[in-house]
Formats: sequence, structure tokens, C-alpha cells
Amino acid sequence: QVQLRDSGGGLVQAGGSLRLSCAASERTFSSYSMAWFRQAPGKEREFVAGINRNGYITSYADSAKGRFTIARDNGKNTVDLQMMSLKSEDTAVYYCAATFTRVVWRPIARDSKDYNYWGQGTQVTVSS
Repeated sequence: QVQLRDSGGGLVQAGGSLRLSCAASERTFSSYSMAWFRQAPGKEREFVAGINRNGYITSYADSAKGRFTIARDNGKNTVDLQMMSLKSEDTAVYYCAATFTRVVWRPIARDSKDYNYWGQGTQVTVSS
């Protein structure tokens, strides 16, 4: 069972950048597809970005395309989300998520129900 620890959130001005990081406890980290979700107050949790087991496949929500980059390091058991050109509407709690898969080239799942393991969340606040 993998344990995830999110970090890197904070307060940033619009147009600024932040890098979120997720550290996983599991030695078989490379067996998990990973993703970042976010949840703003009063809204449902939504998919932001995902990456497959070996890092060759990524997927982004339309709101994240061109601004956010997801990357993983299977040697360090980490997955990062680099966020640039932040907007006030990016304000939310961001969660790292993992799902075990035997299929390396499995398409990235975008539904939160497809993920079994979650980090505790890290707050990102973008001031306008």
C-alpha cells in the first residue's frame, strides 16, 4: 500500500509559478500511474494532470495545458507538478493520487474514482 505526501503549495501572485511535489513510500512506485487533482471551495475534485508508469504518457486538463507540466522520477519515488502562469482560478487544494496498474501503457484515468491512494493535499492560493 502506497503512502503519498504532498508538498510545495503556498501563496503566489497571478502570473507566478509553483512546483508541487509528491513523495511516495512504496518501493514499487513504478507500478503506479500518478495524477494531480485539485478541489476549490464549493467545487468537485477535478483532474489536473496525469502520468503513466514510465513517464512516457502524460495527460492534462484543458485548463492546465501549456502552463503545467507533470513529471516523475521512479528512482526517487516522486512526481512533480510544475505550474506556471498561475491564475486566480487555479486556487485550490491540490492532491497527489496513485493507482496500481499492471499495464505500462494504460491511458491516463481522469476520474478520481479510478485512484485508490491520495496525499493529504497542499493548498495553492493565487492572488490577483
